[in-house]
Amino acid sequence: MNEDQNKPETTTTNANGADAQSELSEVEILQAEVGKWKSEFLYLKAEFDNYKKNVLKERSDLLKYGAERVAKDMLEVADNFERALEVKITPDTVNTFKQGIEMTAKELKDALTKHGIQEVLGLGQPFNPHFFEALSAESTDKFAEGSISRVFKKAYKLHDKIIRMGQVVVATAPKDIN
Repeated sequence: MNEDQNKPETTTTNANGADAQSELSEVEILQAEVGKWKSEFLYLKAEFDNYKKNVLKERSDLLKYGAERVAKDMLEVADNFERALEVKITPDTVNTFKQGIEMTAKELKDALTKHGIQEVLGLGQPFNPHFFEALSAESTDKFAEGSISRVFKKAYKLHDKIIRMGQVVVATAPKDIN
């Protein structure tokens, strides 16, 4: 009977050995899979870190050089003003000089418009505190009460955002002198 008792134990041991072997290979498979996922994770992390660096550099460059196109257009206007200042003005050249300045002013306005900068109309328009700062009020019959009668500084917007408030005088109704 001892031999019979040994046989089942051997069979059990073999079965346990096979189970242990099976578990060992399963652990190895899982470890290999973990290694594969870890490698893929590290690769994706490095790729994402590079992406973040590139985005930060692009953003930095955009902030640093974003005004380049505007600057180039303004340099053209500045060149024209400098040429105008070099001209010797005589009674014969005054009209030509004035036309040159007017053309340069138009070039400046065109460049501003090209880049989305527009003047907000003020004179004769109803006063709007979102666009204008009222410096004072004046009694006048030339403009409706509450409208802008004089403009000291024009208001400008970049697309739909006010970038400079205008400074104006607001009309009030004339006072009766009786």
